[in-house]
Amino acid sequence: MSNIDRRTLVKGSLAAMMAGAAFSRSAFAQSSEPILLGVSGPLTGPNAQYGTQWKQGFDLALDEIQAAGGINGRKLAYNFEDSQSDPRQSVAIAQKFVSDPRIVLELGDFSSPASMAASPIYQRAGLVQFGFTNSHPDFTKGGDFMWSTSVSQADEQPLLAAYAVKKLGLKKLAVLHLNTDWGRTSRDYFVNAAKEYGAEIAVTEGYIAEERDFRSTLVRVRDANPDGLVLISYYSDGALIARQARQVGLKQVICAASSVYSPKFLELGGEAVEDVHVGTRYFPEDPRPEVQKFIAGFKKKYNGLEPDAFNAYAYDAMNMAAAVVKIGGTDRRAVRDAFMKVKDVPSVIFGAATFDVATRRVKGAMNAELVVRKGQFALWDGKPT
Repeated sequence: MSNIDRRTLVKGSLAAMMAGAAFSRSAFAQSSEPILLGVSGPLTGPNAQYGTQWKQGFDLALDEIQAAGGINGRKLAYNFEDSQSDPRQSVAIAQKFVSDPRIVLELGDFSSPASMAASPIYQRAGLVQFGFTNSHPDFTKGGDFMWSTSVSQADEQPLLAAYAVKKLGLKKLAVLHLNTDWGRTSRDYFVNAAKEYGAEIAVTEGYIAEERDFRSTLVRVRDANPDGLVLISYYSDGALIARQARQVGLKQVICAASSVYSPKFLELGGEAVEDVHVGTRYFPEDPRPEVQKFIAGFKKKYNGLEPDAFNAYAYDAMNMAAAVVKIGGTDRRAVRDAFMKVKDVPSVIFGAATFDVATRRVKGAMNAELVVRKGQFALWDGKPT
């Protein structure tokens, strides 16, 4: 075969491949099949409750999206794979998702360590990893396919420190934190900010997620004689620490990170969480239409159940996913680019949500300063406990 023949054959083969690819994209775009998102998160294990809350928020948003005509006439759907929020599982799920051409966008994982373990896989494959609960400041530094609607701990913990030190007047603090990458990073940002505001850190104590007996730790806290106890916890462990703190005689003011904000914190903590102060992104008494529409829809769909922040995070994430897919279609790189283009997407947590392209996070962290009064979260009235 001559060189000319070889070149002609190669060009013809390439043209055929390109035409086939174009045909596949066109056929996919015109398909009646749902546009598919991948979700990596916990459905079993110690964080299973958060996966359940995610599904509730996702499904409410999807009801509204489909009722409004879907994505250019196509339904939006998701495939939820159970990672247990374990980095080993999230990596395996990432490999599965990037190999499935139907998946145009990934949501999750729940914890920043689980997400960040999988980030290199998503980045190399060019599939957006939308870590909507990933507050670790390094999450979005994993590459231009990492985006988040979660407020970074670099922004959130100084807000909590300002509440504890500047607003509540606490000067000597004990900090208990989950001994995970998220917990340690949050602790560091909180401690640095609290010191800048003039507080002394009497003691810091880490604990593992499975820990249930905090009494020896709390005795050391008591001996340090702080005037405030700060919990960088989730709601289940935070409530348990509060109960045991009161049992060992700690009567100091307790402040907690927004990650405890849930009706479950009140249910599990009972009288022990009375007067606990919490900074949070979401508060159901916010009169904004987006918040009230979400709450009314959630209660109607789930038989009067009160939504919490994690329901709201998932609801907002699905609506944001719909907004970017409407712009980017089913091409993964175009979906990545759409995060740079969406503007003022209605959301429960942020109001009109727009991304800062440099940080790949939503602009404008807000903070509602709450306190538990008579078994309910209420806006703090400025009065001491």
